[in-house]
Amino acid sequence: MNPTVGIAVILTVLQAAHCQMIKDLSACLLGQSLRVDCRYENKTSNPLTYEFSITKDNRKHVIHSTISVSENVYRSRANVTMHKNLVCLYLQSFTTSDEGVYMCELKATNDYTGNQIKNITVIKDKLEKCAGFSLLVQNTSWLLLLLLSLPLLQAMDFVSL
Repeated sequence: MNPTVGIAVILTVLQAAHCQMIKDLSACLLGQSLRVDCRYENKTSNPLTYEFSITKDNRKHVIHSTISVSENVYRSRANVTMHKNLVCLYLQSFTTSDEGVYMCELKATNDYTGNQIKNITVIKDKLEKCAGFSLLVQNTSWLLLLLLSLPLLQAMDFVSL
């Protein structure tokens, strides 16, 4: 085998091992807004691009994207926030006309393994309300620290009596 080809194959395999992977896609109602959470595992420090779209009437409509251009219908109602390993779409004034199959597509810059795509069917009457602290639980270290410190706090309260 040509050494150049061998190196190219090794680099491709290594790149595949370091790509992002969508772990979970969920949707919930936050007041009158739809929230779509796209959780992923990213094993590279390369910048991440995303696209949220909806398929309805057998047609794809881009809601919010850094990959392509968003449609005018959604531009004023949609925004996206990015947290550690989570990209959240917020669609304001969510109605039954916004029901359909929502797609989250992620791609890390210089990742030659292709885009990661996950779909979820969203029907307004079947959505649950978003948990009040679900974004805070993403990084559970503070929660674990709090739970572990409760006995200590109780002991200190007992000593002060």
